[in-house]
Amino acid sequence: MLFANSLILRCRYLVPADLIVGQFVYVVRKRIKLSPEKAIFIFVKNILPPTAALMSAIYEENKDEDGFLYMAYSGENTFGSI
Repeated sequence: MLFANSLILRCRYLVPADLIVGQFVYVVRKRIKLSPEKAIFIFVKNILPPTAALMSAIYEENKDEDGFLYMAYSGENTFGSI
């Protein structure tokens, strides 16, 4: 999976078929060391997938011709800024 952002640009993840979107987001948060006060949103074809959806289902429905699932992410401060 490829992401469009400077923090994890061109990162690829091999994801187990039984992983849900919420668990995947947790893995990404840990890999990029995202602080708890910041939110991250993952998009597939400009749509926010349900957190309970299986990554394998998201992949099958949205994979590209080259076999990759392309995703983008966006983040924001959840408690505002000082």
